[in-house]
Amino acid sequence: MSFLKVEDKNFLIFGVANKRSVAYHIGKTLIENGAKLILSMQDEKRLEAAAKLFPQADCYVCDVEREEEIAALAAKIKSKYSEIQGIVHSLAFANYSEGMKPFHETKRRDFLQAMDISCFSLVAISNAFKDVINKDGSVITMSISSTTLTAENYGYMAPVKAALDSSVCFLAKSFSQFSNIRFNAVCAALLKTSASAGIPGYLSYYEFAEKYTLRKKNLLTEEVGNLGAFLLSGASSGINGQRVVIDAGMGINFFDREVIDLATLGIKEKMKQ
Repeated sequence: MSFLKVEDKNFLIFGVANKRSVAYHIGKTLIENGAKLILSMQDEKRLEAAAKLFPQADCYVCDVEREEEIAALAAKIKSKYSEIQGIVHSLAFANYSEGMKPFHETKRRDFLQAMDISCFSLVAISNAFKDVINKDGSVITMSISSTTLTAENYGYMAPVKAALDSSVCFLAKSFSQFSNIRFNAVCAALLKTSASAGIPGYLSYYEFAEKYTLRKKNLLTEEVGNLGAFLLSGASSGINGQRVVIDAGMGINFFDREVIDLATLGIKEKMKQ
């Protein structure tokens, strides 16, 4: 038996996109440790792609903007499996079709849709599956390492992620009244994923962030996947209601000598012009 002790246990994953996604690496780690996967995707096209990545997984379509579909999925899984050990909520959406705008110009419909898909869906899923998750099970969601550092290109998603982080705490408290089901957020620094590729100007931020990590090497998606699998397992039984930051030390290294030298060099060059 492995350290994670997830052999033959069922885990439901929302949001496997491709081999570069965090959800994929969580699923991969779980399978390598003997777990069984159930996948849920927004539509048939995405489901077909995810099924190719995990051909042994049981797959379902569920649009989380429709609560009736979440309820129907919970009923199907309860009927087939009786219970599952945990849930991965790896869902986020922001409409950047009109390009990046100042935060104060955020459109109501875009903000509310992002809040619905990226945050409230965790509440709706948790409620629908409250009698399907093992009473000692675990629910995790994907957040970001900081919701207060104001990266302009991330726009209104940071406030949405802040609401998600808060929801984790309230769900942990609420579920403690009738179970030992744990809720935690995996809060990763910048990653090279298909989701991040849709953020305007992200690559420049990603390359700059690498200089701030203590090891001078950006965070790997596999590393985040390993953390997610750990938080789903009984090995993390004492962790509940937490933002677990994984950033390769970036958050404590804002006065890095190399970065300061590069910045001051740029200032000096401008002064010469």
